[in-house]
Amino acid sequence: MNILFYTSALVALVSTFMVVTRANAVHALLYLIVSLLSVAQVFFIFGAPFVAALEVIVYAGAIMVLFVFVVMMLNVTSSQSQEQQWLRPRNWIGPAILASILAIEIVFILVTQSVDTVPVEIVSPKQVGIALFGPYLLAVELASFVLLSGLVGALHLGRRQRPQLLTQVRQKPEDIHDNGAA
Repeated sequence: MNILFYTSALVALVSTFMVVTRANAVHALLYLIVSLLSVAQVFFIFGAPFVAALEVIVYAGAIMVLFVFVVMMLNVTSSQSQEQQWLRPRNWIGPAILASILAIEIVFILVTQSVDTVPVEIVSPKQVGIALFGPYLLAVELASFVLLSGLVGALHLGRRQRPQLLTQVRQKPEDIHDNGAA
């Protein structure tokens, strides 16, 4: 099991490094999906299959699909040649190799070990709530502040200013009507 953990962790590190270093947002998203899948596999190896399933469904599934749609939608100025460039095999080979390593690992885990040998402990939602809002209350609140600051920063960076509208707002209402009549 140790070699499976270290391999999954190495895939997570490599794919996360590739997310940070890619200039193209679509390529970074592909590596981010592989990174999230490898983190889910680490959770599964540690005996938390429910958390691994949530990681795959929520993060690698829903949120990454949303990110891909947003990136594709915001890239309205791209030409068809750029879209053809995204489909070149050299752009997909890295994520494909890392994802195939993860697939080989999960097949190995499912074939060599029975379901009974995977250590699983049942945790109720009440226990999760007590843990999150008990000793980890400060960490949860700090995480919420980090997410809020990220949201405000994204809103500020993504806002487009319209120069004409700003100059009209700064003028007096009488001046606006005078400019319209001239």
